[in-house]
Amino acid sequence: MTKARISIDRTAVVAPIDRRIFGSFVEHLGRCVYDGIYEPGHPTANEDGFRLDVVDLVRELGSTTIRYPGGNFVSGFRWEDSVGPRDKRPVRRDLAWHSLETNQVGVDEFSRWLKLTGSELMMAVNLGTRGIEAALDLLEYCNHPSGTALSDQRIANGTVEPHDIRMWCLGNEMDGPWQTGYMTADDYGKIAARTAQAMKAADRTLELVVCGSSGSGMPTFGDWERTVLEHTYEHVDFISCHAYYQERGGDLASYLASSIDMQYFIETVVATADHVGHKLKSSKKIKLSFDEWNIWYLDEHRESDEVNDEWRYAPRQLEDVYSVADAVVLGNLLITLLKNHDRVASASLAQLVNVIAPIMTEPGGDAWRQTTFFPFSITSRLAKGEVIAPRIEVGTYDTAVYGQAPLVDSVVTVDEGSAAVFLVNRSQTESIEVSIAVDGLGITTIDEAVTLWDDDVYAKNTLAEQDRVGLKALEGAVIRDGVLTVTLPPVSWSALSLS
Repeated sequence: MTKARISIDRTAVVAPIDRRIFGSFVEHLGRCVYDGIYEPGHPTANEDGFRLDVVDLVRELGSTTIRYPGGNFVSGFRWEDSVGPRDKRPVRRDLAWHSLETNQVGVDEFSRWLKLTGSELMMAVNLGTRGIEAALDLLEYCNHPSGTALSDQRIANGTVEPHDIRMWCLGNEMDGPWQTGYMTADDYGKIAARTAQAMKAADRTLELVVCGSSGSGMPTFGDWERTVLEHTYEHVDFISCHAYYQERGGDLASYLASSIDMQYFIETVVATADHVGHKLKSSKKIKLSFDEWNIWYLDEHRESDEVNDEWRYAPRQLEDVYSVADAVVLGNLLITLLKNHDRVASASLAQLVNVIAPIMTEPGGDAWRQTTFFPFSITSRLAKGEVIAPRIEVGTYDTAVYGQAPLVDSVVTVDEGSAAVFLVNRSQTESIEVSIAVDGLGITTIDEAVTLWDDDVYAKNTLAEQDRVGLKALEGAVIRDGVLTVTLPPVSWSALSLS
């Protein structure tokens, strides 16, 4: 049996855990909002029309900061359409996803939904078809207590207390030709800087996220970040990163090593941001907001009929059904985000319900967990205190895309009197015995040990088989003489809680 050794230096702290790393994303796209979180006729719906069975799953998932309302949708969003009496809200065409938007769920309703889930709102403003004035108006409507035209309008609409939104995204993927109103880096950097300066004039405590590249494969990647930050560096706090992964051409070996690309993405953006900061002689460090990341079989959707000549309400779009392999990769991506938590201070799993999502629903029927639900929910629940970067000694395997990739990846979190270990086995054929030196952590007990794996790496949870895949006990884990020993099944993600 292949073996691996992991050592943990208690002083090798990456960063204290910021719960925003476990964020998610709700966009007005497909059935994410309508027939997802919102279905007035559903048996579990509350007075606002929100499905409480979905609320329960979101709370179990442990998502914290929710990015809203997009995404590509935000570049055509008129926020004023989404407030006030519902029967007077206009129906609009959404050019991003070629569908009709009823505006029955808007800023105030969504804020009330967030309170049910215990999540924080991360609001995006439209810099595609609108600009500074609309962003300032939305800020005033949401955050000013009372006594101004827009804050009093919010109160008249039934929301007395301000929403007090702290994080704001300055547009979305403005480098992408698919984006309504997309721009060059220079043009976007200028409008983002002016918008950021104006918003911080209204409230200097806001945390602002400027658009980075839509992916590391964009032809302007790197140059985009440099140019945008040269305009905005002193006005913003975060730069965004977006990345999606999928298995291509049956190359499971490369797919299981997808986190190598995410690591490259993070390191490149950090180096670029620090270069700009040095050039500007600034002592400030820009953080990364990885506010779109997930598994997305985009290649399959390119040839689909989901976007067509019809204008439909909440069509079924991008409803990927995830396998065990997908869940293992997602768990590994989350490990990578934690290992870079000193700079990646916020992240959003895109998206939350029905659309490339960990939670699925059927209109009038059930809500269930996809395979990808489990690594996210367990990591969010167990990861506490500080992130520790472990030293991993393990063999490698060949990949067509990334060359030699380590067979095992891991991250550790440590809190007062407790710890959590998260592990991935990328081997398709072998179980791997891992020995982890935990004597320096002052722990002796395994409180929980779970793994996600299956004899069929492509097994999925569906409407017909909602519980086909779930967590299993990680058998045989033991602590002896200060060493935790576990055996990881092939193509698996595992987590242990220790005290």
